[in-house]
Amino acid sequence: QVEVTESGGGSAQAGGSLTLACVVPHYTRYGCIGWFRQKLGKDREEVAVINRLPEPPIADYADSVKGRFALSRDNAVNTVWLQMTSLTSEDTATYFCAARPIARWNARCPTSRSEYSDWGQGTQVSVSS
Repeated sequence: QVEVTESGGGSAQAGGSLTLACVVPHYTRYGCIGWFRQKLGKDREEVAVINRLPEPPIADYADSVKGRFALSRDNAVNTVWLQMTSLTSEDTATYFCAARPIARWNARCPTSRSEYSDWGQGTQVSVSS
């Protein structure tokens, strides 16, 4: 197990931006970092995942956030950021960061939440129109 710590979140106006941070130590072991979100009364869904080992890192995004959200990372501080722009009320949710080991250093990370073993506590994002 590894400790997963999220920060950021809060409130924004529609069209605005927020950035979430996820700190997961031992990046060479836990290469896959995933961001998921859970809207009120709905199942947890994928937002974006990143293999933080290679340069450049390998990221994948859900269709609903492509072109608006971007992942970045700094392995020196074991941190992955989720930069969210052009926010809409549909982005209102609790956002969770998760980590898992990766099979190969240059593999794509899985997008299913069931593949992730370690989770943070979640951080709330609220977007008002």
